[in-house]
Formats: sequence, C-alpha cells, structure tokens
Amino acid sequence: MPAKIAAGNWKMNGARAALSQITELGAQGDGCRVLICPPATLIAEAARVAAPLGICVGGQDCHASASGAHTGDVAAELLADAGASHVIVGHSERREDHGESSEAVAAKAEAAWRAGLVAVICVGESLAEREAGQTLDVVGAQLDASVPSGATSDNTVIAYEPVWAIGTGKVPTIAEIAEVHTFARARLADRLGAAATEISLLYGGSVK
Repeated sequence: MPAKIAAGNWKMNGARAALSQITELGAQGDGCRVLICPPATLIAEAARVAAPLGICVGGQDCHASASGAHTGDVAAELLADAGASHVIVGHSERREDHGESSEAVAAKAEAAWRAGLVAVICVGESLAEREAGQTLDVVGAQLDASVPSGATSDNTVIAYEPVWAIGTGKVPTIAEIAEVHTFARARLADRLGAAATEISLLYGGSVK
C-alpha cells in the first residue's frame, strides 16, 4: 500500500515562534508520515526541531538549476543542505502567480530528485474547469506533462489540489476526490507501470 502522508504547507506564514507548533505535534509513530513545509527562512531550524520527532520538513518550491545567477530562487540542493527531505513543485499558486508551465514543474521535480529530495507534485483544476466538466482532462494533462518518467514511490508524491477548494472553504465530496485519485492512479500506471501503484496520492485544499 502507498505510504500515508499528512502534509502542511505554511505558505508565506510563520516566524520562529511558530516552530513550537511542530513540537506540539509530538513524536510520529502511528504509520502516517507527517510533512511540514515552512517558509524557506525556517527550514533549517524546523528540520532541527522536527528530526527527533520523526517529522519531515520540505521546501515550498525549488529552481530547476543546481546553482547560478537566479536571485531570490532556491536550488533543491540548498533545501537539502538545510535539512529538507521533500519539496513542493507545481502548486497552483506557483502555476497561477508565476506562470509556471507543467514542463517547468517537471524540470523542478527532476531537480528535486537530483538533490535527493522527494518531489510533491501538485495538480488540480479551477472552478471554471470543474463546472465545465473538464476536471479529468485538466488533471490528466497536468500529470502527463508534470510528472517525469522516472517517478517512483521513493521520489514522488502526487497532490490533487482543486484550485477552487484552496483556502475558500469549499470542500469536494469524498466521491469527487476518489474519482480524481482513481483516475490519476490509472493515468500514472499507463505511463509508469507497476511503479505507479505505490506512489502516494494526497488531497490538498480546504478541509473540514
């Protein structure tokens, strides 16, 4: 069975005082991996706090290059050096706010692997696409272009994040989430074969 993962993306929130929230989670040993993705300024300290508790720490994005003149960007290697084990790529806010294409997301995923990180690749449809009945078409196209062919359960997690449910209070039904997860698993299997059966699929968005 794919590993169970609960991931929290802090986005552009949290100062050092917020690290106490990691401690409050307590030691993890219930069979569910916990992943916290704080702002880049907190990754090193968060990793120090989280390591004894068995909690993973990840970055919220990375650059496709290992180094270079990319002011304001963070290489996957730098995240790993700071203590991260994962990195989110292709979040809808990056795709929308920064115009990231699925091809760019795939390059970042490969960069994550190069640095020894697990890539948490995000896919999801907008409200207009959902209402137009295009959810599976949109998610399928994103999976095809965003997930490199070398994806395995050791280096990749897929997060289905319907854009219309992120921070809006709107929540998909279990059936709607299951439909996309079932579709995604089959779509990945078409490309990756047996390797796709063990890749963890997450739901990301508003939760009640």
